[in-house]
Amino acid sequence: MNFSTADICENTKMGREFALLGNYETALVYYEGVVEQLNGLLQTINDPGRKEKWQKIQQQIIQEYEQVKDIQNILNSFKSDSHCDRPTTAQNNDGISSDQIVWSSPKDPEVWPSPTPVEHKPGPPVRPTRGGRRSESTKTSNISKTGNSSRTVGSKRGESTNLKREDKSKKEGKKKEAKEQEEDEKKFDTSGYDKDLVEMLERDILQKNPNVHWDDIADLEEAKRLLEEAVVLPMWMPDFFKGIRRPWKGVLMVGPPGTGKTMLAKAVATECQTTFFNVSSSTLTSKYRGESEKLVRVLFEMAHFYAPSTIFIDEIDSLCSRRGTDSEHEASRRVKSELLVQMDGITNSDNPSKVMMVLAATNFPWDIDEALRRRLEKRIYIPLPNMEGREALLRINLKEVEVMEDVDITEVARKLDGYSGADITNVCRDASMMAMRRKISGLTPEEIRNLSKEELELPVSSDDFEEAMRKINKSVSKLDLEKYEEWMTEFGSI
Repeated sequence: MNFSTADICENTKMGREFALLGNYETALVYYEGVVEQLNGLLQTINDPGRKEKWQKIQQQIIQEYEQVKDIQNILNSFKSDSHCDRPTTAQNNDGISSDQIVWSSPKDPEVWPSPTPVEHKPGPPVRPTRGGRRSESTKTSNISKTGNSSRTVGSKRGESTNLKREDKSKKEGKKKEAKEQEEDEKKFDTSGYDKDLVEMLERDILQKNPNVHWDDIADLEEAKRLLEEAVVLPMWMPDFFKGIRRPWKGVLMVGPPGTGKTMLAKAVATECQTTFFNVSSSTLTSKYRGESEKLVRVLFEMAHFYAPSTIFIDEIDSLCSRRGTDSEHEASRRVKSELLVQMDGITNSDNPSKVMMVLAATNFPWDIDEALRRRLEKRIYIPLPNMEGREALLRINLKEVEVMEDVDITEVARKLDGYSGADITNVCRDASMMAMRRKISGLTPEEIRNLSKEELELPVSSDDFEEAMRKINKSVSKLDLEKYEEWMTEFGSI
């Protein structure tokens, strides 16, 4: 028995069309088949919420079936009571001559014109469960009505013409329903979980495509290579990455602020086409006791369901700092313990479509708990951009801005030594606004509003870069860089 939702929808539609055309007997056949298909479908559904929705649909179909059946019984009773097409000319009880009464018969073409034949697709392979053989009289009749019957037939003809026009759109509707069905099948099953927690995670942190590519990130070639080795290559060469060569379960990116750690994580999800979970400490924190641990568990269950997936935990030091300190709260300790348990339970199977990876970033690696550091097997240092990286960053940031020909990008990059990627972006932004500031200096608000776009969008000069660099200083000190290098020397895993 086929329990496809597309077939159920198509059979229901056909049953309603035959009922509108007055072919109640054929409509009953379709309705009975739909009820059988719904019974079979309900036996295959385990989700209580989804099963309740289909039960409501089944009740509605049964109600329609009973209404059509009542109409068919009434019409059959009329036909069994009439033994002739016309009565005698005797007077009835109201004094009206029987010649004045028109008795319509389905077999009389002058009173009851035959309906226009309608082309339909072959019916589904279903049979009525009750009723037996159909009688010859019911095969030759559709409706036995008086009064406005002839006008109703005219409207049915119009409906049959519309049905012909809709035949072409039926295939498109089936494709759309099949696509929606596939999307429903890829929906995370909330049974056994708190539905509100699942909806919150899907709404806040689930990103199907972050839309950040490797080309959007300047330099950091070594970090890109290591991340590709951890995520991309296991999908390309699943036979090689088995056993001791299994993919890395956790990667920690360490480095000063503004070096591109978050963009690297998004590029991993975009280039590898994995489901991206962007997690922060606020996402997994709740005021209710025990709910934060549930959020962590549901997060990893969802990541396994949507695999291949990447769980990115930004500023992980705020979520999983050292345990045992005086300032540690009991609820925070429970969240850390649950996170460690879930990370330890990640099993990257031989199936590349089920690869899961935890990608974390921090500016304070020395504050991370030792057990978490052990689970983050690969620890990568994201340094400040070098000369080539700074020059590439300048070109990326200035690609939408006009620059004077005498501006030497290489010389500007040399002067930005020690600046982070975020600092270089701020310098470019400030330099691109210098010409506008000079243009509006001393003007009234009315004169500023009357300025055209061409008057404001002036090219950036070398003097603009010099002035911007005097205003914006580097945000990372040499002492901080030494601290990162010492930690990487002791705990790094490049």
